[in-house]
Amino acid sequence: MKLLDERIWSLFKRNWPQTLIYWIVFFSFGLCIAFLGPTILDLRCQTQSTLQQITWVFFSQQFFLLVGSSMGGLFKKTLLSSLSALFSCTFIISLVFAIIPLCHHIVLLSIVMALAGKAMGVIDTIANLQLVKLYQKDSAIFLQALHFFIGLGALVSPLVADPFLSEDSCVLGANWTANSSSSSDLQHLRSSMAGHGAALNNISQYPLHTEGVVVTRVSYAFWIMALINLPVPAAVLALIYYERLLPCSSNSPRLLDRSSLSSMSPTGDSGQGHGSLFACCNPAKLRGRPATFFILHALGGAILFITDGIIGSYAGFVYTYAVSPPLLMGHKTAGCLDSIFWASITVGRLAFIYLSYRYTAPRLLTFSLV
Repeated sequence: MKLLDERIWSLFKRNWPQTLIYWIVFFSFGLCIAFLGPTILDLRCQTQSTLQQITWVFFSQQFFLLVGSSMGGLFKKTLLSSLSALFSCTFIISLVFAIIPLCHHIVLLSIVMALAGKAMGVIDTIANLQLVKLYQKDSAIFLQALHFFIGLGALVSPLVADPFLSEDSCVLGANWTANSSSSSDLQHLRSSMAGHGAALNNISQYPLHTEGVVVTRVSYAFWIMALINLPVPAAVLALIYYERLLPCSSNSPRLLDRSSLSSMSPTGDSGQGHGSLFACCNPAKLRGRPATFFILHALGGAILFITDGIIGSYAGFVYTYAVSPPLLMGHKTAGCLDSIFWASITVGRLAFIYLSYRYTAPRLLTFSLV
């Protein structure tokens, strides 16, 4: 056991700069994935859109996250292309946070969220691929730490947004006053966003104002998150320089040259720039595989489909559920539910860093699914 501890620690010491960067960029991923839930009502006010319209931003972000995840593998050919993609995507996330307060139309907001989703997808694929490439059969513990940083970023996001959420109506109609009408508007808003089909079908009966004076302060939350995220692309750029991948750093020895053979592929190839773009899609690689090979991939995909779907749906809509009947929580109290949820995920992933080292994957999967 002690020898294994020393071996894993030795692997980490050889690859710690890249490992830390891959962990940190997942903080950006978490920061971006968790802010929509608690801020969705304020964003409705900012864009002066209907409830049906504002829900499209969820679809826009998640659909393009899928697109970005599918495209992320295109950037894995070289270390430079991988790190450059991570730098671009993390910088885009900061840019998106800065631009969101300027989006006063639902179409523009959906486009910006699509851009964020695509950046998140690329980050998701590249960070996972590169960590597996670095540590291979010993990657489990490092992947658990990677996903811990998603929870950490997702925990920070609702906490930053909470002080700036509107307690009452954030769009005041032309003939309305805050004292006489905001409570009624808020109750209608809560009822219509309960998530039940009947409520959504009858949204039109509620006087939800899309024209009037916008009184939300949520813009400050997005600008703060943009600043919090800025050190992440700076760290990626520092690693690019440290790896001697910039022209100005070409005289220093490559960090990668000092890496152990564990960062190489089983064929002795570092995986940096060999093979065709779509070599992974070669059907010849599937010939002669046992049935368990396909079953394993199908089950793995199904588990991810279910668990990630639950996480995304719960985190996105627990806030609107909490402010709807029968709970009728206040906005800020409901916003804490997102923080509690992501805090639980963060603690769970922190625990599994150790558990993935001590127990086999089948045991952990069985326990977690039950």
